[in-house]
Amino acid sequence: MKKPRIRPIALAAVRRGDDLLGYTGRDPATGRRIFRPLGGGIEFGETSAEAVHRELREELGAELTNVELLGVLESVFEWERRPHHEIAFVFAADLADRSFYERDELGKVLDADDEVSWQPISRFTEPSPPVALIPPGLLGLLGR
Repeated sequence: MKKPRIRPIALAAVRRGDDLLGYTGRDPATGRRIFRPLGGGIEFGETSAEAVHRELREELGAELTNVELLGVLESVFEWERRPHHEIAFVFAADLADRSFYERDELGKVLDADDEVSWQPISRFTEPSPPVALIPPGLLGLLGR
């Protein structure tokens, strides 16, 4: 079995008023539901800012503007009954194409089967939200 590695990722925290753009996923092993901003792995030789731009082009076919680092979060978790460890560079950003802001659901991530939508941030401040906002600590960064 391969030794688990730390995965650096870049995420775009795109807001529409009090809503956050992201995708909803479900762990097939546990049924746990999550909501995460769009983004993904940073490739070797690529900066986190370059990665967030590339990932949004790949996942949504969208260009970003006003990209600014909000902070860095570390997350150790289990997914599909395997351990994972991520370092997430979280960027505030806007979508260049304003038509994205007019739709509540934006379909599926281009390279996956995850639904992309706007969700009210207040949904994740409930005592036991039905969907977990990840990575942990993201609410704190969004509140700044």
